[in-house]
Amino acid sequence: MDTRDRLIESTRELLWERGYVGTSPKAIQQHAGAGQGSMYHHFAGKPELALAAVERTAEALRTQADAELSGPGKASERIAAYLHREREILRGCQIGRLTQDPEVMGSPELRRPVEETFDWLRNRLAEVITEGQADGEFTGLDPAATAATVVATLQGGYVLARASGASEGFERAVEGVLNLLVRRP
Repeated sequence: MDTRDRLIESTRELLWERGYVGTSPKAIQQHAGAGQGSMYHHFAGKPELALAAVERTAEALRTQADAELSGPGKASERIAAYLHREREILRGCQIGRLTQDPEVMGSPELRRPVEETFDWLRNRLAEVITEGQADGEFTGLDPAATAATVVATLQGGYVLARASGASEGFERAVEGVLNLLVRRP
């Protein structure tokens, strides 16, 4: 990894762990093993570097989610694969946690990739649900509302897990939304 990538990856990690305010340029430089001159050679300042990190995090989330939602199997199996994929549950969602950061939400530039990612995820899930309806798998569901429910449940599951310090709250939330989505005989 070159210096620019190390800086972005370090910022991604620190934003997830500490939030925007807790992610100082000095901490980024130390984490990346880069000097101040290197950082300012590649980025005008912390806001520009944070934007690159948030955009990379958003792209990684979309790429991984799309791979699972576009994979083989029925629509319900693809949604289940997305919800059951391996995650660092107790750390929370890298994008979802940014919504709790007043500095990120207060900056239109930093907020944009967060908002776009959630919009993309809801739309992609709605597409998969619509595919499932066409195959007779789901009946009587509003794809957009159901997709929003899946995303909200996933994010809420992270909150429950973090609050209790155990992944059970997340796992139960995922199973609950899947039980609602796929009515089993």
